[in-house]
Amino acid sequence: MTGSLFVKRFACALAFGALLTVGGPAPDAAQAQQEFITVGTGGVTGVYYPVGGAICRLVEKGRRAKEHNIRCTVESTGASVFNVNAIRSGDLSLGIVQSDTQYYAFTGSEQFAQAGPDPDLRAMFSLQSEAFTLVVRDDAGIKTFDDLPGKRMNLGDPGSGNRNTLELLMKEYGWTPATYKLATDLKPAEMAGALCDNKIDAYVYVVGHPNGSIQEAANTCGSHVAPVTGPKVEAFMKSYPFYPVAVIPGGMYKGTDQDVTTFGPRATLLTSAKLSDEIAYEITKAVFANLDEFKKLHPALADLTPENMLEGNSVPYHPGAVKYYKEIGLMR
Repeated sequence: MTGSLFVKRFACALAFGALLTVGGPAPDAAQAQQEFITVGTGGVTGVYYPVGGAICRLVEKGRRAKEHNIRCTVESTGASVFNVNAIRSGDLSLGIVQSDTQYYAFTGSEQFAQAGPDPDLRAMFSLQSEAFTLVVRDDAGIKTFDDLPGKRMNLGDPGSGNRNTLELLMKEYGWTPATYKLATDLKPAEMAGALCDNKIDAYVYVVGHPNGSIQEAANTCGSHVAPVTGPKVEAFMKSYPFYPVAVIPGGMYKGTDQDVTTFGPRATLLTSAKLSDEIAYEITKAVFANLDEFKKLHPALADLTPENMLEGNSVPYHPGAVKYYKEIGLMR
């Protein structure tokens, strides 16, 4: 087909389409008002991605029931820090973010010191506990976090929320990377393999449970989860109240038969003040009105209650979410 013939046919098609629009029925009003939201999560093998999918599943359930016209999609991302920056830039509607990262972004501290505070950030609700999980080789002689000096330790991916939490606790102890025999910068996907290949003695993963990486280490080589407790940990938690106590249930991982006490942030659903009150209200309602179903969509959500879903947030709640909480008596 020649260029001129293509142009003529394209023009005719446009004209015919215009006639159909004028002469045909008006588009469905509800369809015209459809809203699209995207929830930023984390890697596809982690907990954030399926949890984000569970949120969208319930939002879509409400849309099919004609309660609203919100279409919800999930995006795999670099997790907390990435999601905060994408919300700030407007590239994401909402994102799953650790409660500590939420605080640092709102106040413009730690890894957000250069970007400055973001007063537009708004909390929706909290999700699963993100336990500060110390995984160690059985033959490394590590009983608690205090035994790590002189060991081969993975500090984590530079710039990640995982590493940031570890480095804050290290400051409380007065430790530096030189405290360890070896300090590595492995990403989450590499940690279990390095432990089982005897390249490191321990790694920390701030994550919801059960977790695939920790299961891999437990099933592949002799390893277990060690407690992170003691006076220095208690002082640290007092300085950073968005890190509450967390308990990893015994029997969840091979080699870890008893409950393990540690601490950790909560995962939270974060958005911006720019999100409309109506959309924030419907998202909150979709999850809370179907909470029993939501909790069954991933094992990490099993312990959620309406009350603990309002714990751990360090930024103002979105007015749309607050409207729903007042309706069901969670807020005054």
